[in-house]
Amino acid sequence: KQISPKLEGQVLEVIGCVTAMPQLIQENIRFRFAVQSAHLVSGESVELPPLVMLGWYANASGVGPQPAVVQAGDVWNLSIKLKAPHGHINPHGFDYELWLWEQNVQATGYVRHGAHDAIPKLIERSWAYPIERLRQLVRQWVYAQLGDQEGAGVVVALLLGDQSAIERGDWDVFRATGVAHLMAISGLHITALAWLVARCVAWIWRRSNTWSKLSWCMWLPAQKAAMLAALLTAVAYSVFTGWAIPAQRTVWMLGAVLALRMYGLRWPAHQVLLLAATVVLIADPWALLQPGFWLSFMAVSILFVGSQSFQFLPALVREQFLMTVCMAPISLLFFHQVSLVGFFANLFAVPWVTCVVTPLSMVGLLVPVAWNFAAWAISGLGFCLSWLASLSWAQWSAPA
Repeated sequence: KQISPKLEGQVLEVIGCVTAMPQLIQENIRFRFAVQSAHLVSGESVELPPLVMLGWYANASGVGPQPAVVQAGDVWNLSIKLKAPHGHINPHGFDYELWLWEQNVQATGYVRHGAHDAIPKLIERSWAYPIERLRQLVRQWVYAQLGDQEGAGVVVALLLGDQSAIERGDWDVFRATGVAHLMAISGLHITALAWLVARCVAWIWRRSNTWSKLSWCMWLPAQKAAMLAALLTAVAYSVFTGWAIPAQRTVWMLGAVLALRMYGLRWPAHQVLLLAATVVLIADPWALLQPGFWLSFMAVSILFVGSQSFQFLPALVREQFLMTVCMAPISLLFFHQVSLVGFFANLFAVPWVTCVVTPLSMVGLLVPVAWNFAAWAISGLGFCLSWLASLSWAQWSAPA
């Protein structure tokens, strides 16, 4: 349901619930708000879209509650102004309006809390959205441990999928060096964690007869137990990190591949890839319009086709060489730029982020001091990437 043009720009009194972990933008926040009731200042009831995106900007006068107190699951009474969702009309730029449509957000606006506005009131603080509330608590723990330490934003992004925590300057360096894909919850991270859990479960499953009278393999083979554990891990990790569309794609792909293996089907690689793409598009038809869909599936296709042609190279060098050379035309098509230092940057950034930074970020949930080590590892990586990004020939841009 779209917002009525008559209500755009008018002051509205609404009651609703914060449905997701707010995004921090310096002292301001942005959050999704499920509208339960709404009326004009005159008291006339109005109908609004069920889900809107609101910004809450810090009040220099300090009147009323400040944005930092908002938590997922809170029920608030707010004065707001709304408008229909719009994005920049720059050709080939990020389609913000389409992204909002995919998230089922049909209006955007901001909270009014000036001297002449009603003071925002917290009606109830609940756990209506427990996973989002837990994610927000973990983010608070990370910042409490790291403070303003360099790399804190990347730790939050890798642990919780909150990319807004990364500074704009850091994003510029990551894009210039072609490693921006590593600074979010990617299929590589989810698959690596699922693989690790699968190996551990298989090892335990095969040795179950040492502490059990009956081996667990008698009622479920170790290989299938490992597959189920891997899929459950991927789903749990993706949900905990916000269930973003890239994570959803990875889960659907893993589910399709593991379903084939569970039933002993040996399909050619290209048929497995087509099945995974079909499942992804059934679950999320809008993915067809996103560059990430084509980039992810093309990357896997390139590895399937090209990995046999460069057997004389070490595996990591071979795969990174294929990704750099074969993905360059696709990057130019979608983003009109390509990193010329991406091969060298990814050669050490991929194993460093995947095998060092991400595991340390996860271990921090049990041993918080690990977050400090993760931040130090990110700082070291950032120093190397900044040097590469400073080279005059680091990236090449082309007209659309």
